[in-house]
Amino acid sequence: MDRLTAMKVFCEVAASGSFSATADKLEMSRAMVTRYIGELETWLDARLLQRTTRKVTLTDAGESCLRRSQQMLALMDNIEEETLRHDGELRGQLRLTASMSFGFAHLAAAISDFLAQHPQLKIDLNVSDRAVNLVEERIDLAIRISSEPDPMLIARPLARCDSVLVASPGYLSENGIPQSPAALTQHRCLSYANFGRSIWSFLRGDEHEQVAVSSRFSANEATVLLHAALADGGIALQPTYLAQPYLDNGQLIALLPDWQVPAMTIYALYPSRRHLSPAVRALLDFLVERFAAQSW
Repeated sequence: MDRLTAMKVFCEVAASGSFSATADKLEMSRAMVTRYIGELETWLDARLLQRTTRKVTLTDAGESCLRRSQQMLALMDNIEEETLRHDGELRGQLRLTASMSFGFAHLAAAISDFLAQHPQLKIDLNVSDRAVNLVEERIDLAIRISSEPDPMLIARPLARCDSVLVASPGYLSENGIPQSPAALTQHRCLSYANFGRSIWSFLRGDEHEQVAVSSRFSANEATVLLHAALADGGIALQPTYLAQPYLDNGQLIALLPDWQVPAMTIYALYPSRRHLSPAVRALLDFLVERFAAQSW
């Protein structure tokens, strides 16, 4: 069997802890994943994984094999890059991760346009708000929204990320319009589970207010809360890149226009400037240019 493919399968199993998830990710049968792992263990004459009914973990030999396999796969990437230098075509596969909301609202279209310019390139996008280890999971680029990006990663700003307080006309006609941040305590608010424990901050000139909002519906993903607000579910704090189309067509109303929410930044994050592939560099430049003129 193809030992490099077996190493790739093994690295995916190590990252996900699941044969089924690896099969789905690599678009192969679970039996084929099992076969690749078995062949790799036979070749190395060592047990690489401990399998239980609940999870898959690495043995000591598996830990060593994982490091070596990652090095081998990285070497193959470098060989592809050397080939690229001869014919000028971007090729191979890039692995990206981004939040679901930004992936849905803007990144999917941007990637499609980029791939149209580079027909020999493939991109695998993982949408998740979960913090991932870019090196261990072999992620080339992470698109993240933050006020303080991870200092261990290289951060390239793509765009400013403003947020806006929104609700549907239906909700507001039934419950009234809040006239101050403090009035939000009297409303149904839709809170983001991963951000501030339902403490919302507002700025107006030199004034700074924090409000502990009451929430019966929280979620870890902005798109879910957006659709809850559209369904008259309450007041949501939304990134403008996601909410702007609904503000423009009147399905949502912006609240407290005199107050601002502290802005964050959309970053492209990557582990190191060294050995950055031409494909990653090209995608970075494309995204910077694409989002520089946005006014969400």
